[in-house]
Amino acid sequence: MTHALTVDRLQFATTVTFHYLFAQLTMGLAFLIVLFGLLGYRRHDESYTRAAHFWTAIFAITFAFGVATGVPMEFQFGTNWAGFSQFAGGVIGQTLAMEGVFAFFLESSFLGIMLAGAKRVGPRLFWASSLIVFFAAWLSAYFILATNAWMQYPVGCRVAADGTVQLDSFFRLLTNPWLLWQYTHNQCAALATGSFVVAGTGAYYVLARKHLEQGRLFLRVGLIVAACASFLLVFPTGDRESLQVWRHQPVKGAAMEGLFFTEQPAAITIVGQPNMETLTIDNPIKIPGLLSFLTYRRFTAEVRGLTSFPREEWPDLVPLVYYAYHIMITLGTIFIAITFVAVFLLWRRRLFESRWMLWIVMLATPFPYISTTAGWVAAEIGRQPWLVYGLFRTADGSSPLVASGNGWFTYIGFAGLYLLLGLAYIVLMLGLLGRGPQSGVEVPEYSQAPPSPTSEEE
Repeated sequence: MTHALTVDRLQFATTVTFHYLFAQLTMGLAFLIVLFGLLGYRRHDESYTRAAHFWTAIFAITFAFGVATGVPMEFQFGTNWAGFSQFAGGVIGQTLAMEGVFAFFLESSFLGIMLAGAKRVGPRLFWASSLIVFFAAWLSAYFILATNAWMQYPVGCRVAADGTVQLDSFFRLLTNPWLLWQYTHNQCAALATGSFVVAGTGAYYVLARKHLEQGRLFLRVGLIVAACASFLLVFPTGDRESLQVWRHQPVKGAAMEGLFFTEQPAAITIVGQPNMETLTIDNPIKIPGLLSFLTYRRFTAEVRGLTSFPREEWPDLVPLVYYAYHIMITLGTIFIAITFVAVFLLWRRRLFESRWMLWIVMLATPFPYISTTAGWVAAEIGRQPWLVYGLFRTADGSSPLVASGNGWFTYIGFAGLYLLLGLAYIVLMLGLLGRGPQSGVEVPEYSQAPPSPTSEEE
């Protein structure tokens, strides 16, 4: 691998990781804002509507930073990855263009209506706009993930005589079998991020004994959504995503599990350190036969290890793939434990007095960010040495005229700019969270008529 290619990979990895910190929060919050707005409208409860307005403000700022950090990625396809763009532009150009034209502009337009507030536009239009923003945000993710799913499992295309890939079936591109479980798993992760942020904010308010009504509301709604999302992350979406990796990318699966040699039955490694010199796992703690069952639904099934494939098809950073995957799995298990204990305490009406649990919920707020980043590292580094699996290698995708010095120059520039953007975002968020959800927000004054029987208070 050339030095320039390493810099190009590092730069794109940094920019896409930083961008996705904002994108995953907006997708998660979009659903929660719809939920808050619906509950407020159905129950004639201003507290839910106030919550919707508060999180709309946070959504809008996060959306703006997501746009600012997302645009440079599009340019990098031309500046740093000209070889890939020339090869795959006839396919990926379709979905990337649709994401911008249909999803992005739809989302930004109706976000403007939401920012006007339910007091000005009315609760019905506010909620309808939030629903459209939610649809647009998740449609945007669908188009982006359709692109990535094609890179993982290319369908609906053919390699032309000039060596480029051409699209044969747009329908097959958008209905890629890989896409279903990748998309649902990714969106559940976004829901986990948004709901943990909402619940963590509520825990902070209750612990600090300010904005107590809203803090308790954030905890109730956030934890219930987080519990559902955490369970769905493991089953069925995580389970099915893992099965398709083993079926179509067994080298990646072996790297994620640290399985160097074929085993029958195959044990799953809970803890251990991959040793690339001896091709073993040091200090392992394993569960016999479990990997065979999870992969092929039989405890006696044979599972192929890395050494059964040519060395040039291995990911170049097997330990990183292994650790990233295990971090994701570990945190996913922790999510389930935290949310189900917290929901149990909520059901027993003891959560708001259980300060130890509130501290855990608050401190767990960044965990979904770490888990999602680790998951994407495992997915993308695990796909190497391919940019388009089985069709186009990463080594052929960079721009031949961009030297490593040019790459380092722009990388340092992006890193410095993103550091400033990150600090600015933190300052803005701390200001909003400090003022709280009851500061200067106009909400419609609902009548005192009792709500309908279908929307009684819990």
